[in-house]
Amino acid sequence: MAVPLRSSAFPDVLDARMTKVFNETYRQLPDRVAEFFGMPSTGSKQGDTERYSQTGTFGDVEEFTGTVSYDDVSEGYDVTFTHVQYAKGFQIERALYDDDKTGIMDGKPRDMAKALQRTRQKHGASILLNNAFSVDSTWISHTENVALSSNSHTTRSGASTSTGFDNLTTAALSAVALESARISMRGFRGDRGERISVVPSVLLVPIDLEPTAWEIVNSQGKPDSANNNANFNYGFNMKSWEYFTDANNWALVDSGMMKDYLLWHDRIGQEFAMVEDFDTFVGKWRLYSRYSAGHTDWRWFYGAQVS
Repeated sequence: MAVPLRSSAFPDVLDARMTKVFNETYRQLPDRVAEFFGMPSTGSKQGDTERYSQTGTFGDVEEFTGTVSYDDVSEGYDVTFTHVQYAKGFQIERALYDDDKTGIMDGKPRDMAKALQRTRQKHGASILLNNAFSVDSTWISHTENVALSSNSHTTRSGASTSTGFDNLTTAALSAVALESARISMRGFRGDRGERISVVPSVLLVPIDLEPTAWEIVNSQGKPDSANNNANFNYGFNMKSWEYFTDANNWALVDSGMMKDYLLWHDRIGQEFAMVEDFDTFVGKWRLYSRYSAGHTDWRWFYGAQVS
């Protein structure tokens, strides 16, 4: 169990002869959650959950032969986001706080905000790619109950899912694999098995695949070929993230749809509080946050789980 920081453990910050004591020496990675997630609410009045449902599309319009042909639509899957609480505390002995010659201790409670930012990045990356190939129920309950990237997607309309419902591959990243992923995404179908508009626009990769991905999207001729055919993928958008943990997995996304169907709810963004214990003169700081994140539909995403 963590104990309060005491003067005996930090003599350097009490020593006026010290020219400088470094705090948080390493640079923090930027907050990129909003770059990938739609963030529809802050401080929602819904309480501990956010709930989503869908309705399906109409079929094709038929020729009029004397009477109107009526259609119906199917209800889609339900998704419930349950906000999870996150908290961190920090304790400092009063004497250490008062006698600190460097100001380090005065800033340490604020450093918890950096820890929260890092935690959020890890959670965002886990949904976007790291856990995309398994059912992740950390924050959501999805009645389809399959992974974001899967070859087992279903529909409640009864339409055939033999074509246009597979958004999973095991192919290693290459120009050919990227082109195949594009074609597959352009062929995605809606709940009635009808064609829908999907525009693959961003290649997501871990930092390990940056060199390969850069060559694929920046070579004017075809990569790894003696022929100088024009490269169809030239100029394609690529994004990497240090928090993507698998060195081989990658994904292709429709960035516009991603912001509609990949959602992050900040019920409580970040909240700080402090109290001093009356008898021990130990200052206690705490950080609190509450949020949920997940996807409501899969059709913006095509993932590669590479062994």
